[in-house]
Amino acid sequence: MSAGLPGATPGTARLPRIDPGAPLQFVINAAAGALDVEAKRVVIESALAAAGRQGELLICQPGELALAAAAAAASAARLGSAVVAVGGDGSLNTVAQAAHAAACAIGVIPYGTFNYFARTHGIPVEPAAAARHLFDAEVEPVQVAAINERLFLVNASLGVYPELLRDREAFKARFGRSRLVAFIAACATLLRAQRRLRLHIETATTARDVQTLTLFVGNNPLQLQQFGAEPEDSIPGTPGDGSLAALMLRPIGTPALLGLLLHGAMRRLGEAAGVEAFEFRQMRIRPAALPGSGKIVVAFDGEVARMRAPLDIRILERPLYLLKSPGASNGRMP
Repeated sequence: MSAGLPGATPGTARLPRIDPGAPLQFVINAAAGALDVEAKRVVIESALAAAGRQGELLICQPGELALAAAAAAASAARLGSAVVAVGGDGSLNTVAQAAHAAACAIGVIPYGTFNYFARTHGIPVEPAAAARHLFDAEVEPVQVAAINERLFLVNASLGVYPELLRDREAFKARFGRSRLVAFIAACATLLRAQRRLRLHIETATTARDVQTLTLFVGNNPLQLQQFGAEPEDSIPGTPGDGSLAALMLRPIGTPALLGLLLHGAMRRLGEAAGVEAFEFRQMRIRPAALPGSGKIVVAFDGEVARMRAPLDIRILERPLYLLKSPGASNGRMP
């Protein structure tokens, strides 16, 4: 693993030092993925034994994840080790928030449905291979973004997309975890989508009022490629590496929504009528109207929460320090 000193900014980041003798801190979401906790424990302990390394396993339920992640990240920073997220993109988001705050390195053993972050950075999606990968990896800085003060790695959104996530979880609880179930849930959500958001949007170059069914912000090139919705290159860098991508879905009727679903299934969402895509580095969003709570529902990396407006979405100055194999791909699809 690479060595260095704690640092701050992406361009000149000094990387956290990793002590091979210090125990890795594994944060295991007991509810993530199809395998039970004992199977996850066996995968991790087998990899540790084969590599002659030490590790501490913190097993927690979803409601305990943030506290466990903060404790593990603090230990990793103190010991010169890394915290390892064991779960899907939502679990990874929580652990990454703690690792970013502690400025320690983070590893990933994916157990989610899509695992966009892991796949983008060349981390194996098979858990045993991902566990072995930790011991050959080097620390590399990767771009992270935030919506207000909440970090996100893959995406953030408001409007229809948070509703889609809620529907997807309900469908998974009833029909199981699969990409087909996720697609059917998306169809159900879009076909009943009627609520329009009226937003005032400001970026470095524009200020305008828009009406949209959803505003989706992408920080992950692989997901944007799978949508077929990469924006035109208008500023230096690419989404996930120097910029962020915004997708807006204008209010459209049911026939057009059916066409949108078809384009998405064919990975040609960017060609669909009513979809606008653009690049930015920082954006401020002011909704024209809010409920009595004064908060708006937002989603980030599969999690849903309420946040006070205005919403500030931006690339964070300090990167996330990821355990990543040298020369691993950045998720570009062939």
